[in-house]
Parts: sequence; structure tokens; C-alpha cells
Amino acid sequence: MSRRSARRPSGGIALTHDHIDHNEAVPAIRERFPTARLAAARGDVDVQLIEGSAFGPLEAVSTPGHAPDHLAFVMGAAALTGDAVLGEGSVFIAPDPGALAGYLDGLEKLRRRELTVLCPGHGPLVDDPQGKLEQYIAHRLDRERRLVAALDAGLRGAQELLDEVWDDAPAPLRPAAAVTLAAHLDKLADEGRLPSGVERPALWNQPG
Repeated sequence: MSRRSARRPSGGIALTHDHIDHNEAVPAIRERFPTARLAAARGDVDVQLIEGSAFGPLEAVSTPGHAPDHLAFVMGAAALTGDAVLGEGSVFIAPDPGALAGYLDGLEKLRRRELTVLCPGHGPLVDDPQGKLEQYIAHRLDRERRLVAALDAGLRGAQELLDEVWDDAPAPLRPAAAVTLAAHLDKLADEGRLPSGVERPALWNQPG
């Protein structure tokens, strides 16, 4: 790289969401590139993005769920998915209003695109976007199916619902599973499908 290209100013900073593991370096980047504009869905930004916003070559796609302000960025056949889709594993869904329904809708919007690669915020590149997105949607709907079956069987306690539906979650991921359980219960409540007497899990402090 030439000395001249190394000094070329940054065009901008696009944030998928404002969790600390994604925005912590922003002050240092802005100090180094003071003319770079910051674009995100919320916060003290230069450009506030919504569904369909363009920021340079990037198109913002609303993908709430992991965070209410979460965006994916599409450029041609590539999508920067942040924490909406990971290279490996699944993500927790924060129990914000409409979070899980919004998350599934965001995944569907990405699935309808003719994408050839997903670039997650964590983990390796995904070179089978359709397969990955269909897997993510199926996984979330399977959790819902198992949760409804557990409720139909009379389970009402948060811990017993976690034991039954998130039985594959190792102990370190149990708090994240509880957060996602709350989002699933909210979705069922919004749809009028949540029976009475269901215990809502005590939630850990969510990032962001």
C-alpha cells in the first residue's frame, strides 16, 4: 500500500446496531478520520438510517430482533448482517415490542434478495445465503413450535420452559436463552396465543 493510499480519508462509518462490541471503536475511528460521517438507526449520528436508506454504496435493511435499531447493509449481492445472522450459531432475540416478528420479517427480506454472500459481525463468511437464512427461519419457528407444545402440556414456569425448549443450551448460554424465551412469549401474547399464568423469565442486563 502506498503512503498516499494509506492516508486516504474514510468515506463513512455504518453501524448495524449500537451494542458495545460494534460501536466501541467509533470514537477512535472518528479521531483518525474526522471527516467520516457516522450512520446508524439511532443515537448521536450524522446520518440517521431507516429501511431503504442509502449510505454510499450500502442499502439499509431493517432487521430488528437482536436489537431494535439493528440494520443489515446490502451492497450488490453481498449483505453485511451484523448480529442478525452469524457465521456460526444463532443469536439471542431481545424482548423489545414486536422483536421476534420483526426479526423473522427481516430474515425474509434478506432471503428474497439475490445474495451470494453474507458477511456477519461474528464468525466466518456465509457462502450459501439462502440455505443459512432458511435455516435461521426454520430454527426460530421450531423453537416456537416446541414452546407452544410445552405450554399445551401445561408447563408455565420459566425454568421448566427453558429446560424443555432450550434443552440444548449450555449453562453459559442459559441467560441468553432466557432473553429469547421472553421474546417468544411476547410474540405469542401479541398474537393472542399465550395462555394465562405463564411466568416471564428474569432477564439479565442486555447490551446496548
